[in-house]
Amino acid sequence: MSKSSEYLESLFGLTGQVAVVVGGAGALGGSLSTGIGKAGAKIVIADMGEACQARVEQLAREEIDASYVTLDATSLDSLQNARDEALKVTGKIDMLVNCAGINVGNNFLEVDAAQWDKILAVNLKGTMLSCQVFIESMLKTGGGSILNIGSVNSDKPLSRVFAYAASKAAVVNLTQNIAQEFATQNIRVNAICPGFFPAEQNRKILDAERVENIMRGTPMKRYGAPEELIGAALLLLSKNSGSYITGSIVYVDGGFTCSWF
Repeated sequence: MSKSSEYLESLFGLTGQVAVVVGGAGALGGSLSTGIGKAGAKIVIADMGEACQARVEQLAREEIDASYVTLDATSLDSLQNARDEALKVTGKIDMLVNCAGINVGNNFLEVDAAQWDKILAVNLKGTMLSCQVFIESMLKTGGGSILNIGSVNSDKPLSRVFAYAASKAAVVNLTQNIAQEFATQNIRVNAICPGFFPAEQNRKILDAERVENIMRGTPMKRYGAPEELIGAALLLLSKNSGSYITGSIVYVDGGFTCSWF
């Protein structure tokens, strides 16, 4: 290994560590799992359904040590069981990445209580419960690092995603609140707020008018690619380069939140 490689490894390497990625079978969660795994971590995909096995097989092709557990991110019992299963396989959990999320696009007067409750249950309640469950195990092993996923909608309202935007604004507040609660116990909690990274859950609301408005408000005039989240994730998760970072919210948005539109 060259001196430059050794230096980068000392800053951002995750060799010997274990990361649980809740929602890791999805597009953004999968990309983050790949990046974290290539940095040396063992990956535990925690998600629903057959997609977990497919994601683990994809990671194996990248020569990443990976396994999976199935869970319902809105259920405390399911999260606890998934954590315990992961611990049986890995022996410890150093990092948690909360990527589970859903979205529905419609006008405000069309938002119903059931839709509102479902979105907040997955995006906000799921993040809260996951942090609770995995912090319990981190406290027993000397600490860890948590990365939550917010959104540019955490900061700027965007039409037709009322429940989603409310949930992501709350995730940012929750992230900072948990960070200050455990700052003296070697548990760091940060969040990435992605801009517009088209995935199956949001492509259906990206009509021509909406795309035009997004591009007008994004100085870089393009969508983000999932792998463009990896650098920020490695910084925030690393116990070396990120050792003094907690409660931080990093926007990866092509400049959307600094735009005057």
